[in-house]
Amino acid sequence: MKRTAVYPGSFDPFTNGHLNIINRAMKVFDKIIVSVAHNVSKKTIFTIEERVDLIKKIFKDNPQIEVDSFHGLLVEYAKLKKTNILLRGMRSVSDFEYEMQMAIANKTLNPDLETVFMVTDSNYTYISSSLIKEIVTLGGSARHLVPEVVEKKLVQKLQKKQGDSSTHETRKQGS
Repeated sequence: MKRTAVYPGSFDPFTNGHLNIINRAMKVFDKIIVSVAHNVSKKTIFTIEERVDLIKKIFKDNPQIEVDSFHGLLVEYAKLKKTNILLRGMRSVSDFEYEMQMAIANKTLNPDLETVFMVTDSNYTYISSSLIKEIVTLGGSARHLVPEVVEKKLVQKLQKKQGDSSTHETRKQGS
């Protein structure tokens, strides 16, 4: 019997911490579906399509990884994908409370659904999407925080955005 896990997240951006969880989970599961969640409450840098495309590029040579996206309830998506296993990564104790709450809610909605938690390696615990975005926006390198393909796209997006806002500020001050 093949063991398939859904690894959901916003992945904005996809980080080396996410990569660490997936690489280690490949030793436990036969297939991992990395699924980008549509979350209207989060302000994102990348569109859903861009995030899916970036993650597909990272895992292009790995048949064990499927990359997808979903709307709505995660429990319904897991049913659609014919799996009862959710994979969740945790960086710190502060992640635990939220992740436990979500796991219990999902279990309430589908008693057959199991959530497997993996703690990222310690050298990735400080990585967060907001930290990465701030570093790149301020002209720093995120090379050690995200895969190369992600860093290139981040630099394009954030430096363009920074340039646009600088132009806007200059126009505003000149008025």
